[in-house]
Amino acid sequence: MTAWPTDPREIARRGRELSGMDYIGLLLDGKLPPPPIAETLGFRLVEVESGRAVFEMEPEMRHYNPIGTVHGGIALTLLDSAMGCAVHSTLDAGVGYTTLEVKTNFVRAITADTGTIRCEGHVVHGGSRVATAEGRVTDAGGRLLAHGSTTCLILRDG
Repeated sequence: MTAWPTDPREIARRGRELSGMDYIGLLLDGKLPPPPIAETLGFRLVEVESGRAVFEMEPEMRHYNPIGTVHGGIALTLLDSAMGCAVHSTLDAGVGYTTLEVKTNFVRAITADTGTIRCEGHVVHGGSRVATAEGRVTDAGGRLLAHGSTTCLILRDG
């Protein structure tokens, strides 16, 4: 395979030539640049194995909403990313996915004082047309901050 482009659309297109695990492994190893959303919000992929993906980040004041806590969209984005990558890690080359539905429950407020938060997603069902996954966002002490589930549509070429 030739050198990777820098355009995230082209990276994604070329990534479909690889198995999901190989593609996400390149992200984990830093051989591909992180997607723009990860850079924008400041989260990073820290672990991946087939059917499981883990992201971490440090919440900051820039993530706050008008009521003085980290916006719930941060936890939702982490959950969507971890659960989606968990599904992606199970896919063959040429097979993609898209999120059909995400359900999130916010359990505790996240603030800039929370410290590093961790989001782990794992596949519950990996079907040929639909996959489901669950995820948990926790603090460094393992306390649950949010949890969720997703349904993903599996996209096959042809």
